[in-house]
Amino acid sequence: MIANLIGGFVSILLGTSLIGPVSTEVMNAACSNNTTLQGSGFTCDSALYQTTSWGATVLKLVPGFFALSILGIGIAVTYTSLRQAGIV
Repeated sequence: MIANLIGGFVSILLGTSLIGPVSTEVMNAACSNNTTLQGSGFTCDSALYQTTSWGATVLKLVPGFFALSILGIGIAVTYTSLRQAGIV
């Protein structure tokens, strides 16, 4: 039980520390050429936005789903450990 909790804690810690770099790389991929901060959001002048703006929008969803997967790992590890302990 303790080994599962420690392993889960390490994977959650690594996952949450990677959310920032994943988000940065996604923004660099979506806005590769000319990025300017304008108002409340970014204005991108990249080939991805000029050809398929929906592709860039979907690409920007990646960090959110990455964070949700880290949350799912945390819930699964906690539930498994509690079930092995006989609490759930």
